[in-house]
Amino acid sequence: MDLVAPVVVEPLRRRRCSECGQGPLERMIVEFDAPVCLHCADLGHLVFLRRGDTALTRRARENSELWAVVVRHNRRRTRYERQGLLVEETALAEAERSCLADAEARSRRRARDAVRRAALDAGVTETLRAEILRLFPSCPADRATEIAVHASAKGSGRVGRTAAGRSLDRGAVSAAVRASVRHVDTPYDTLLMRGVPRHQARTRVAPAIEAVLRAWRRGGGCAPGRGHG
Repeated sequence: MDLVAPVVVEPLRRRRCSECGQGPLERMIVEFDAPVCLHCADLGHLVFLRRGDTALTRRARENSELWAVVVRHNRRRTRYERQGLLVEETALAEAERSCLADAEARSRRRARDAVRRAALDAGVTETLRAEILRLFPSCPADRATEIAVHASAKGSGRVGRTAAGRSLDRGAVSAAVRASVRHVDTPYDTLLMRGVPRHQARTRVAPAIEAVLRAWRRGGGCAPGRGHG
């Protein structure tokens, strides 16, 4: 079945998300003629890979379960032009490992690692991790760490950087865990790549998400692996 990659737009004027109100948006998707931020569109976990390195782009796209095309409107040429891709961070890291013979790729990887280390707030991350394990005692420890690190990156706008996240609001923390389960433990990303609308895809994977969360709350064991239905 042919894949249908989501299209992400870099807006030319200030726009705010029609769902959460966040803005101005650096990148967005358009649903029903309304702007939606990447976090509400379930694309906030992806990282931007600028166009220019053909080999790196191809490998990152091939390794990424979910990816999106980033475009910007060129007013002079009256057309949308491709700026790059949004891909999974692990897929980009794997692609860079495949391109390590290229000195430029090695330099880019070091720069990304430095930015990522600088973006982490160890205190916020550890506090969030502890709260995840308190609410979900059977969540694997390394998974709790992964969720906390992702959710608390500085400048990300993710739940760990919001007022609710910093105050350890139960709903905000649970939302971060739920988002991770959606992308890692269900076929949600695959459904998006097959062109299933976001809201329909969420409905289809909701029972699987709840099963994982119940297991983690009650001590019922580890989550199943990501499906590919």
